[in-house]
Amino acid sequence: MFKRFIINPPVFFGAVATIGIFLAIGVVLPDRASEVFSALQAAILESFGWLYLLAVGIFLAAALLLCLGRYGRLKLGPDESTPDFKFTSWIAMLFAAGMGIGLMFYAVGEPMTHFMTPPTAQPRSVAAMREAMSVTFFHWGIHAWAIYAIVGLSLGYFGYRYNLPLTIRSGLYPLLKERINGPIGHAVDIFAIVGTMFGIATSLGVGVSQINAGLNYLLGLPIGLEVQLPLIAGITALATISVVTGLDKGIRILSETNLVVAILLMIFVLVVGPTAHLFRDFVQNLGLYLDTLLLRTFNIYAYEPTPWVDAWTLFYWAWWISWSPFVGMFIARISRGRTVREFITAVLFIPAGFTFFWMTVFGNTAIFVDTGVAAGALGTAVADDVSVGLFKFFEYLPFSGLTSTLAVLLVGIFFITSADSGSLVVDSIAAGGETQTTTVQRVFWCALEGVVAASLLLAGGLGALQSATVASALPFTFVMLALVWSLLLGMRADLAQQQAHASRQHAPPAQPAAGLTWQRRLALILHAPTEAEVDGFIAAQVRPALEQVARELSARGRPSHVIEEEGGAIALRSPAEGVRDFIYGVSRSAQPVATLSPLDAGKPEYRYEARTYFSSGGRGYDIMGMHRDQIIADVLVQFERYLLLVQSPATQLVHGAPEHELDPPSQ
Repeated sequence: MFKRFIINPPVFFGAVATIGIFLAIGVVLPDRASEVFSALQAAILESFGWLYLLAVGIFLAAALLLCLGRYGRLKLGPDESTPDFKFTSWIAMLFAAGMGIGLMFYAVGEPMTHFMTPPTAQPRSVAAMREAMSVTFFHWGIHAWAIYAIVGLSLGYFGYRYNLPLTIRSGLYPLLKERINGPIGHAVDIFAIVGTMFGIATSLGVGVSQINAGLNYLLGLPIGLEVQLPLIAGITALATISVVTGLDKGIRILSETNLVVAILLMIFVLVVGPTAHLFRDFVQNLGLYLDTLLLRTFNIYAYEPTPWVDAWTLFYWAWWISWSPFVGMFIARISRGRTVREFITAVLFIPAGFTFFWMTVFGNTAIFVDTGVAAGALGTAVADDVSVGLFKFFEYLPFSGLTSTLAVLLVGIFFITSADSGSLVVDSIAAGGETQTTTVQRVFWCALEGVVAASLLLAGGLGALQSATVASALPFTFVMLALVWSLLLGMRADLAQQQAHASRQHAPPAQPAAGLTWQRRLALILHAPTEAEVDGFIAAQVRPALEQVARELSARGRPSHVIEEEGGAIALRSPAEGVRDFIYGVSRSAQPVATLSPLDAGKPEYRYEARTYFSSGGRGYDIMGMHRDQIIADVLVQFERYLLLVQSPATQLVHGAPEHELDPPSQ
């Protein structure tokens, strides 16, 4: 912590130094940078290409296992937590997460490229059509979202259920325990930042190439670095202005509008294109995708080596792995209170389903045009330069000038929102999970994203960006494999704990508000406490009670302390060797007040409670109105329950590890 900046110094400076090494290659070896990056990519894919393919298969299998198995009923948060967003809003946000620069760039480019040069079929044949669409679905389907789901689930599960910071290292707590705060944890977060930075830089490079192609089509501007570098500078400056001025609400509205316009553009293509054929193609594409899913998951062309798998599948897997902290952080933040089953089902299938339809509308229409009115000209243009594919495609549809202009604007806005949001995610990881950092820090990361994209374009174009992405994703692949194992350990411990709770029928029951007179309880029922009243109660009654218990526990040889947590919460924490820590916390909680008649319209919308919480994620309750001795008695009831629980054989060992090693650390 510095005077003006909120950073985790080893992570911040380690990430900046690592990124600087990549950029230095372009500065020191400007003439050979492209060769160096290409050689680096070739070496990594030659030695570790199989690992990328196998790891992504493991991520998908793990996501399905966690979703369909007994772990699916666990929540991203305490057992009694409810979702922060209603279901339709949550689905809409997941839907929006599936849109981005990549879909605009590759909607026409990828299907047409595979149609012209398929992996195994005869080019421009019916078999090539099938292979083009099944491969495109494979690259943009549930494998990509399984990668995001693993990172998002890890962040959400350990962040909301274990009260750990929303940063990658927290997901490794069951494996590393307190060592997540040491060098290993620092390295994990550095890998996450570096991977995210190059993943975003690749998207920005792809975006600016397409904007350049659009401006060439609309205004005749040349295609090259003399246009692309100023575009990066200008659009990064707009993203920086958003960061500086706090126009988050405006950017959010802009991105939502962008999403609507993108969908309208897709509907336009659907209507003016071969509509009936497209619906038939969509059904066929789904069948082809499912039919080849298992084989493509593990097909690295070991017996017939081809550069195709390196240039496409392995690059995509590395790109998605690099992007996973960014997308994972977004979907974790909007998913508190969801069950594991809800989370994985929605994340895997909703964005992928939309992407499948998008790719069918643009990809199959492009193939239809190329084999018809274009007579091969569209395929030739895409083969020469993928970035021009979308604009050449629009030439064969009505209102080509308008649709091309909209496409340029869409990509530009996606560019701005990606840079803005990306700087927030990277800044949060570099600050140890803090979300309230200084504006200067976010500006720094936003500017660095632009510098990285521009530098790598200078050093070798999109090829250099892809090479940096492949390289930066390698260490984070190992981190993600560890996250999978850590999730299994943590969830297994939580299920064992729930079973132990259920089997302890003789344990003393918790009695919320026990000891209150019936008159006092009636008064509390009729009066909805205000936010200030709850805060006052916590300060005047809860804190002294917890401090008194902490002193007594410490005097009896069990060191304990009272800490303040986020949002004004306060907690008694009693660490212990060989068993899990005891935590008794109280936080201010808002509960909606029912409106029974029009006369209630002027009453407060929320009733505030002083609600308990525990490290186990167990169900809390309102203790508002208890006096100090009653709070102490309630703490002792929970302490006795805790002692019974940690002595249960079902919860003491998980794969030979003491159960306290699988619970939140002392903070």
